[in-house]
Amino acid sequence: MSDDVYTNPDDPKLRPIRSFVLRQGHLSTAQQRAIDEGMPRWGVPYQAQPLDLDEVFGRTAPKVLEIGFGMGGATADIAQTMPDVDFLGIEVHGPGVGNMLKLIAERNITNIRVMRHDAVEVMDHMLADGVLDGFHLFFPDPWHKKRHNKRRLVQPAFVEKIVKKLKPGGYIHMATDWEDYAIQMLEVLSANGELINTASGYADKPRYRPQTKFEARGLKLGHGVWDLVFRRRSA
Repeated sequence: MSDDVYTNPDDPKLRPIRSFVLRQGHLSTAQQRAIDEGMPRWGVPYQAQPLDLDEVFGRTAPKVLEIGFGMGGATADIAQTMPDVDFLGIEVHGPGVGNMLKLIAERNITNIRVMRHDAVEVMDHMLADGVLDGFHLFFPDPWHKKRHNKRRLVQPAFVEKIVKKLKPGGYIHMATDWEDYAIQMLEVLSANGELINTASGYADKPRYRPQTKFEARGLKLGHGVWDLVFRRRSA
């Protein structure tokens, strides 16, 4: 996923948080068809008013928000292994949205809904406080050049937004293959007084998160992957 925390790199006090940088991508014929046919069935349009998640999914079940699902493969795998959990996935990259909808149709997945909009606006205007059981952020854009680090999505203000949307006991699961970003994630999450680390530092990879081909190739080359799992304090 591409993420851009602020629109103006010069004044952090005035910059609004954004969850992405919109980058053009070529849509294949199959991906465009999947969007045309799938968004009316599994897409959730943006609206500046609270969303009833149970109504969207047609049932009462735990709800997990994922920002930046990429091409959708990992999210589809997780949803299939956790059929009793509903997943709201947000992505702005057209080919990724198309591929996700294609996977939903091909695999007959019923517990995923898709949004193509800025995730921060969705959280601010469509999600009530305390409605989420979990939050996933896997391999976000690391903005690895030091002068670009300020554009990383995982910043204190963004984490505060997430925490407010979690139920007491709800979890945050992040993963990255950039050690410097992993350190930043750990520092930011640990600094939030409402969160408790489920591990003494980084967590073991939860069984539900599949290993991607890219990740497996990196591990063979000696590259690291870091998972972080925190929970919101119970009332």
